[in-house]
Amino acid sequence: METRVTVVGAGLAGSEAAWQLAKRGIPVKLIEMKPEKMTPAHVSADFAELVCSNSFRSDELTNAVGLLKEELRRMDSLIMRCADAHRVPAGGALAVDRTAYAAMVTELICANPLIEIEQREVTEIPEGEVIIASGPLTSDALSEAITRRCPDSDLHFYDAAAPIVTFDSIDMSSAFFASRYDKGTPDYVNCPMTELEYRAFWNELIQAQEAPVHGFDDSGVFEGCMPVEVMARRGEDTLRYGPMKPVGLVDPRSGEESYAVVQLRKDNAEGTLYNIVGFQTHLRFPEQKRVFSMIPALKNAEFVRYGVMHRNTYLNSPGLLDRYYRLIADPRISFAGQMTGVEGYVESCASGLLAGIETARRLQGLPPADFPQETAIGALGLYISGGSVSGDFQPMNINFGIISPLGYRIKGKRNKNEAISARALEIIDRMKEEVG
Repeated sequence: METRVTVVGAGLAGSEAAWQLAKRGIPVKLIEMKPEKMTPAHVSADFAELVCSNSFRSDELTNAVGLLKEELRRMDSLIMRCADAHRVPAGGALAVDRTAYAAMVTELICANPLIEIEQREVTEIPEGEVIIASGPLTSDALSEAITRRCPDSDLHFYDAAAPIVTFDSIDMSSAFFASRYDKGTPDYVNCPMTELEYRAFWNELIQAQEAPVHGFDDSGVFEGCMPVEVMARRGEDTLRYGPMKPVGLVDPRSGEESYAVVQLRKDNAEGTLYNIVGFQTHLRFPEQKRVFSMIPALKNAEFVRYGVMHRNTYLNSPGLLDRYYRLIADPRISFAGQMTGVEGYVESCASGLLAGIETARRLQGLPPADFPQETAIGALGLYISGGSVSGDFQPMNINFGIISPLGYRIKGKRNKNEAISARALEIIDRMKEEVG
């Protein structure tokens, strides 16, 4: 009888790891603390829910995350299968109906005869073979158990979620549909602002009252999920080069670009809810309503969810974990997800896929499937294990900078990225034949 593997956490990484193990005939006990215990960021009892944003980011192979998604698809990723099945229009990005997507993940996991589900909080590292994918919101008790095993793991940064409004409450006489540079389909609601409107908004934003978050200061924020008010404090025009960038968005009423533009992205398949793109925040709820309503198109907006902020915990992985996400000091224990230092939904999925594949192969007496640094999956594993880290270790999204260069020159960044992606996918296709 095959050894059973315990997977702690049914988020993106845990669900993916359990799926990959079961696919290879390994029995799995998947332990999820929801709904017995919920965190401030959880909104449902379904597995692999997306709580901060409904976008998996760019779907183009000239973008590193687009490459990573395609690698995952070719390796039969559960998360990508469910995301593709419930995608909603979002220009050149992959976005999903979060509720339908999470329901499909949960249904497929629960229907798999090799996966046993337990719903309870885990307070100690289980005995035997285990993959810990409890996420950046790992409970205090399990965090303490991990810290005892990994003394250098007490690192953290703060993550924030953006508000969601109803489409019917958006003043479309002050907004227009378009995608930047007309790329893809016009799926974003764009809310333009004049210079006078923007400056008044910025002034109120930097003075607005923040909700207390224990131990928070601006230096503890991960750059990729920076609260909009923290970004605003960096300078009056910072937002105009970030989430309120007007470049490539021509207002059809004036035929010109506006001074600043707030974009809203569809948050469900029906198009009844929209997420304020890049407006992660930890302002007090009344302040969010007051300040964000200064955006002309949102003057009467109905907020169905305000922005929230929470602490994300991650391991000091270099020297602690190997390229397969295994604990070097005790290889029966693997980790997956954002707690390893990969940042983002797609990256978390990739870590779960690799941890699941490698655990299965080890238990079956097979050699490791060494995803090389020429692939996005392999580059992430090598990054978190210290293969391409210089200086202090920080969470990292996938990017072409951590993937091995081509070794020869190609004119044009887009052409170079396409060549890197083509090389990676050739490797993945060969590995799929070997790994299954």
